[in-house]
Amino acid sequence: MRAVGIMCGVTLLAAVHAGIAAADEATDPIGKGAETLPIFDAHIHYKALAWGPYPPATVLDLMDKNGVAMGLVSSTPDQGTITLWKFAPKRIVPELRPYHGVYGSSNWTKSPEMADYLENRLDAYPHEGIGEFHVRSFDPEDEPLLRQVAAMAKKRNIYIHIHSGKDPVDLLYSFEPGLKIIWAHAGMSEPPDVIEAMMARYDTLYADTSYREWDILGNGTGIDPDWRRVLERFSDRFMVGTDTWVNSQWESYAELIAANRQWLSHFPRPLAEKFAYKNAERLFGREVSKALIGTR
Repeated sequence: MRAVGIMCGVTLLAAVHAGIAAADEATDPIGKGAETLPIFDAHIHYKALAWGPYPPATVLDLMDKNGVAMGLVSSTPDQGTITLWKFAPKRIVPELRPYHGVYGSSNWTKSPEMADYLENRLDAYPHEGIGEFHVRSFDPEDEPLLRQVAAMAKKRNIYIHIHSGKDPVDLLYSFEPGLKIIWAHAGMSEPPDVIEAMMARYDTLYADTSYREWDILGNGTGIDPDWRRVLERFSDRFMVGTDTWVNSQWESYAELIAANRQWLSHFPRPLAEKFAYKNAERLFGREVSKALIGTR
């Protein structure tokens, strides 16, 4: 009987310790554990100027070395995205950027054939979003095309990935209230209180945090309190990103991923995992794990 009592005591003690460990993991910062998380990079570009110095095998090698299991990719032109996706279909989630030929970030809405171009590319390839595209200010002449873009995304149940301030996001939701939108750079220069209000207003508004790493880190010693509030309140809506819009971003890819891991390290494991990859798993219906590293 004494032996049974001892065993029961040991079991109870182990259960208590396990409960304490679980509680700590749920509340304590993940710290260096962030270095081991698989990353879903929710803002990658593979533009024509990168194709020579960064062929697909080199891009995948960079992802592998930095623990990036998967990424959301758009390119100028779309050929870059499709090339990368064909090379590594397990690792690349393609989305359709409108930019091609003479039409780029400042004038893509002026193309008379843009709607047909987008429809044809969406029919030809398995893009899971339209974007990332810029809307810097609203020109009423652009409304017909933007309505068409919103309708395409809604009909196909894919994401819009927009680089803008709050007003164009409001506009798109006014066209199609059921849209799913990824707000590039979490609004780029919008402050946390605006981001918080927008996410409270729209249940299907998500964001990548590319170019916001140092805003989130504040003075570099911890998390900015306003950003912490927003990230914790809407922990199901944010994903990390790097934005490889120029080759210097590819050159700095290791540093960009490290900066993301730095701010992730200040959050408990459950939240860090959401931001790093679990939110993307849910949004895109894929399993993101370290087992993908080294595969295509």
